[in-house]
Amino acid sequence: IRENEPDIYRSTHKFLDVKGYLIHRATGEFVTSPDEANLTWLADTRGGRARWSEVLLKDYDIAVELLPEIRASTDLAGKLKPEAAGELGLEPGTPVVVGAGDITAAAIGSGAIGEGELHIYIGTSDWVAGHVSERKTDVAHYIGSLLSAIPGKYLLIAEQEVATGALEWVMRLSGLKGQYERVEELVKKTEPGSGGLIFMPWFYGERAPIDDPYVRGGVLGLSLDHDIGELLRSVMEGVAFNVRWAYEYVEKLVGRKEHVNLIGGGALFDVWCQILADVLRREVRRMEYPQEAGVRGVSAIASVGLGIFGSFEEAVSKFRVEEVFRPEAERAKTYDRLFELFLEAYKRTKKIYRMARRP
Repeated sequence: IRENEPDIYRSTHKFLDVKGYLIHRATGEFVTSPDEANLTWLADTRGGRARWSEVLLKDYDIAVELLPEIRASTDLAGKLKPEAAGELGLEPGTPVVVGAGDITAAAIGSGAIGEGELHIYIGTSDWVAGHVSERKTDVAHYIGSLLSAIPGKYLLIAEQEVATGALEWVMRLSGLKGQYERVEELVKKTEPGSGGLIFMPWFYGERAPIDDPYVRGGVLGLSLDHDIGELLRSVMEGVAFNVRWAYEYVEKLVGRKEHVNLIGGGALFDVWCQILADVLRREVRRMEYPQEAGVRGVSAIASVGLGIFGSFEEAVSKFRVEEVFRPEAERAKTYDRLFELFLEAYKRTKKIYRMARRP
């Protein structure tokens, strides 16, 4: 903005993200949360807390006065102003809690808040994440830690670009848009391995564990004998292989886990939950209302911040596991073999994608 829109930069009072702007409209305060401050890459986040880094601000010649105050996610940002209260249909003076970003809120909504406990989110994108007391990183595989919504803790996270986004794409092209029950039925009828298809879900490049902007999606092994059920199942399996790829590196940082919590819209497919359990060889625990994890997490943050619950552990104790999916040995063996082919597919094609992107 400073280099391309200098007039706007000179007239700017504060730089805010979306949440910070909404808080300002609601309360008049200029506030951000530690996780959101972390994502500006202008904060010192050592020691489990965030403060604007004098060194980084000096390097980029940014005045600290342009940035909002950093407060804990559970802190009170302020009280609802009469004008905002009227627009929202709420009482003036209603407390407004600082809150958190989408990933850190959903992480609490997953119920996995114990040290090193992991959860997986399967939505338009996907991630593997877990709360840790000390910052952990695996730079080579694009896995790092952000400050979490739980004061003093970090969220170790491996994020991937596309998950249900790929399934929605196939559903749209095949005339099955919105027909989720039909898709579940077709995939359940299809044998594990999808008739030898290997789906690669890298539609927008990939972050963890390869940090490759050139790689793209595809399907290996297609023939005229394959049907839509096999293609749909291959998408679910390909996403699961991709998750396992990142999951294995995350477990190296936190230790082996015998179960993992699952959230996100993709978790509404029973068959996808089972595929994940078989591919990961881990017990997958689908949380109740998995698609509402973000809302549940924000509610927990507010409840702790307002003293309704004395701790996050107490708040999360109210969350329920809806169903448990356990790995089946024979399917797991099939997926072990296909996972190795999935990795080999990337190794052998990554140069082609890079060359294809050149002018």
